[in-house]
Amino acid sequence: MRITNKIIQRNNLSNINVNKLNEDKLSTQHSTQKKVNRPSDDPVVAIRALRLRSSVTEVTQYYSKNIPDAQSWLEVTEDALVNLTEVLKSLISKCNKGSNSYLETEDRQIILEEMKSLADEIYATGDADYAGRYVFTGYRTDTSLSFTEEENKYYDIVEQLGTDSVDTVTKVDTDRLLDINSSNFMEDDVNVVEQDVDSVTCHRIRLAYNDCVGDGEAAPSITIRRRAMDADGVTPKVDENGKPVYEEVTFKAQVKHSYENPYAEASGTDHENALIFVPETGELLMGDAIYDQVMSVQDDPATVADEGEIRVRYQKEHWEKGDLRPEHYFACTAYPGDPEKELKYNEDYLTDDPERQNIEYDVGFNQRIRINSTADECFQHGIGREVDDIVTAMQDVMDLEKIRSTLTGLISENEGNEEAIARLTTQLDSVDKALTLAKEKEQSLFEAGITAFQGYMDDANLCITNCGTRSSKLSLVENRMKTQKTTFETLKSTNEDVDIAEVEIQLESATQTYTAALLATGKVMQSTLLNYI
Repeated sequence: MRITNKIIQRNNLSNINVNKLNEDKLSTQHSTQKKVNRPSDDPVVAIRALRLRSSVTEVTQYYSKNIPDAQSWLEVTEDALVNLTEVLKSLISKCNKGSNSYLETEDRQIILEEMKSLADEIYATGDADYAGRYVFTGYRTDTSLSFTEEENKYYDIVEQLGTDSVDTVTKVDTDRLLDINSSNFMEDDVNVVEQDVDSVTCHRIRLAYNDCVGDGEAAPSITIRRRAMDADGVTPKVDENGKPVYEEVTFKAQVKHSYENPYAEASGTDHENALIFVPETGELLMGDAIYDQVMSVQDDPATVADEGEIRVRYQKEHWEKGDLRPEHYFACTAYPGDPEKELKYNEDYLTDDPERQNIEYDVGFNQRIRINSTADECFQHGIGREVDDIVTAMQDVMDLEKIRSTLTGLISENEGNEEAIARLTTQLDSVDKALTLAKEKEQSLFEAGITAFQGYMDDANLCITNCGTRSSKLSLVENRMKTQKTTFETLKSTNEDVDIAEVEIQLESATQTYTAALLATGKVMQSTLLNYI
């Protein structure tokens, strides 16, 4: 094969270019400290780099953002719950004081004001927020747990209860004792004798709210679910597959206001079918027959539905500052029937498979942790309602003590007036009897309050325990994510990054090679055939 000068030139130029490309590649790696700068440099390394970068980004999201955010949420929740337990401890302390000692009027006034203040603090604690998101309101993190100001907003509420929500209530019937004053004590309308004063007891469901709507057709109803019976009224009915058949029975309540003495109309054998709603106090009073039917409901473990559930439907329109918002607790409708304003909340609560509003964070690969505690787990309406009962009982005693003081003063003022003294003495005896009954009721409520508040504190402690468990689990996940982040970053660096010392050596070698190629080509290109002709 004949080798011409042209061929030698082309080969030398090609070799110089190859050396130049190699030097440029190594120079680029030295500058960027990366093995590849475009996928075509090494497709395998490029694909692996994309996967490792994706893994590092995901782990960084978990470790640097999701986990710290979840930890902060849990810390805010736990702090609020700890504060709740402290308030409940104070309430228990007040109940102990009220049940174990004789209270003077001044002591009673102090306890009354302190319990009102503590009740307000409970629900204020429930409005705790993290970064502008309320932590106890489920998915509605932009809505406070309680009303922040007085508001008129009409709600139709369905409250779901169990048979443990049915209790008994005692009311001291004072007739018109509290109406007696210095100007009317001689009038026959307020001439109350001991026989007129009595204590009545009836069954009760205490709803979540007082000051409910009680006008017109807005009377609440109770719906229970029970086994349907055949025509004989004895044999339980079954369907074609032999499964039990259930029926829903609804009782409509009669509205009676607190000034109409509703408690007397729901007690005794003469009122066994009574179902009375007192809108001012939010109480459903039941006669014995209705009570027996309500308490007869039992949950069938063979079914998904809760047959032991009691549903009470009622309405409320006026809300005071600090009242708990019903949309965080119940299936309800705001502004029902108004096409422009109507909003339905928690409709699935009335189904056999209700969805609970649990907020979960992704904290690892295919791993989620619940971070929230919902209001119905710890900030129950019963806490405030229990305080309401005790405060009302204390206020009744204080009102009677005030009337007693008034009558005692009138006896001194009317000394020598036998008719007035006789009338005042009779009224004073009636007040003494009412006062004895009212103090007995007050003390029994204090004693019951100890048990009730202890139960609520147990619920709060359970929530704190759950928060602690989640925090511990989160710490373990955080440690694992930290290790994985280090591992993935190491693998990413091994796959992408060059060994700078090795590249420097190769670059220096490539430079020398390129320089030598230039010298060799220069010498070869100096000799041609013309030099020998």
